[in-house]
Amino acid sequence: MMPNNLIAELITHINLIPADEWNTLVGRDYPFLHHEFLWSMEESGTVGGHSGWEPCHMLVRDRSRDNLLVAVVPNYLKDNSYGEFVFDWSWANAYHQNGLNYYPKLITAIPFTPCMGPRICVRSGEDTAAITRFCIDHLIVFAQQQNCSSWHILFPQTELVTELKKHPMLHQRWGYQYHWYNRDYQTFDDYLGAMKARKRNNVRKERRRVSDAGITFRHVHGRDITPTELTDFYTFYHATYMKRGMRGYLNKHCFELLIERLPDNTLFILAEKDGRRIAASMFFVGSDTIYGRYWGCLEEYKNLHFETSYYQGIEYCIANGLAHFDAGAQGEHKIQRGFEPIPTHSFHWIAHPAFEAAIAEALADEKPYILEHIEAAAMYLPFKQNS
Repeated sequence: MMPNNLIAELITHINLIPADEWNTLVGRDYPFLHHEFLWSMEESGTVGGHSGWEPCHMLVRDRSRDNLLVAVVPNYLKDNSYGEFVFDWSWANAYHQNGLNYYPKLITAIPFTPCMGPRICVRSGEDTAAITRFCIDHLIVFAQQQNCSSWHILFPQTELVTELKKHPMLHQRWGYQYHWYNRDYQTFDDYLGAMKARKRNNVRKERRRVSDAGITFRHVHGRDITPTELTDFYTFYHATYMKRGMRGYLNKHCFELLIERLPDNTLFILAEKDGRRIAASMFFVGSDTIYGRYWGCLEEYKNLHFETSYYQGIEYCIANGLAHFDAGAQGEHKIQRGFEPIPTHSFHWIAHPAFEAAIAEALADEKPYILEHIEAAAMYLPFKQNS
């Protein structure tokens, strides 16, 4: 197959392609690319409409083989920068101050989900490098046709980063997150055994405060979540945003659809006291990774957040043999609890030549500070040197 046999199509709704055809290419390892996840976002109105996220997913077919689908890419036209977690507000402000429009822009990303993973999904056995280059080139052309200021691909997995670096029109931006890794621990105590004594004792003290308060926990997968449990979770979730004067990005119908359509990939960890639910965290489960996504509570207890969102997630990983816990963006407080600093990436095409040069220079200046932070943060991990 040669790239000149390829044709690209943009669709405005994910349900314009059958779920099995899309899922064949994206696989089942990474839940946020499942057709069911993206369609739940669209059907619930979480994206589309007036959300600022207009779907325009790319399908790539090989016309020499009866239009065989060889690649898919999740894309959105944006008229704001909310829910992306790669912050470009300063770029938008600079455009505005110079009388230029930063929006619309085109992004390749998962809505409201700062989790690294596949972004350009190529059918197994195909020429991944050639098709990836074809997708990049056509997305840039599409951005130009839509009068977009820019195209951005957010949180690509490591394999794609290698290909994106080769493209002469893209500029790399570095970031960081904190992730937990399972070093063949059989129990939570095995994990604590890898820590320095003082750090180990601190974790035990934090967990003991929660248990001494009479709080217990249940792990409930999507297939077993009751309507009442979902309602309680949604109340907790919204309360977290309301404390900051905001509204949660996802509406209740979206959560209902996600639990119904991804029963094996959704997990609630429910905190209960005196027979009532007081807090909850929602996780998504992949083939070897658990993703911590949403948390909320109505009653404040010391260390309840750490227990519900982190320690219980670690216990789930160990009990289920999962290798990796992605607990979401930001949060230096995760370091002393064993979450390791790792680099994240995004890549950016900028249409305006002067702004392209300025942004490229800013990203080059920013990179050493990001790498320095990662190196410095690693020094505060709680583990013994030989661990």
